[in-house]
Amino acid sequence: MSAPRLVLGSTSRYRAELLRRLYPHFDQRAPGTDETALPAESPAERALRLAIAKAEAAAEGQADALIIGSDQVAELDGTMLDKPGTIERAHAQLTASSGHAVQFHTALCLLDTRTGERHTHVDHTRVRFRALTDSEITRYIEREQPLDCAGSFKCEGLGISLFDGIDNEDPSALIGLPLIALARLLREAGFPLP
Repeated sequence: MSAPRLVLGSTSRYRAELLRRLYPHFDQRAPGTDETALPAESPAERALRLAIAKAEAAAEGQADALIIGSDQVAELDGTMLDKPGTIERAHAQLTASSGHAVQFHTALCLLDTRTGERHTHVDHTRVRFRALTDSEITRYIEREQPLDCAGSFKCEGLGISLFDGIDNEDPSALIGLPLIALARLLREAGFPLP
């Protein structure tokens, strides 16, 4: 019996690059999920809800497949930090994060269309920012253009220079897809790794 197809329910180039570390042959589908936060929803709950919704949306019409949905929500002192979208918002987010810790909740859903079962995981990463000067923030944004990243940085690039430390169990989770948990869930679903 052949292994099921892998489908990534995301158009994120960051998540696709991460998934290629585990397995190079997969499809990508845009889930088209509304990512608006719900009232009284915690950041971790939002991340998990959206990961499930993305997997379910990408699973439509897919047979004999393992569908991967993932979402990440950044949180500073109880406030969610969305993708900034503009230079001004990125500057404001990094200024607010300077000298503080930001929590990243990265949720994963693996949906098996053969059985209808779904398995989930949420990774929690704490990023400790060093005290940043205004000119450091400006130079960083100009060089890296992190406008499509929650928290306004790319830890896999120059963003690493903004930190005093990172506390987590899975370094890939901070980039957007927790590969350690995903590898475990894929093996449990009968997908051969490595």
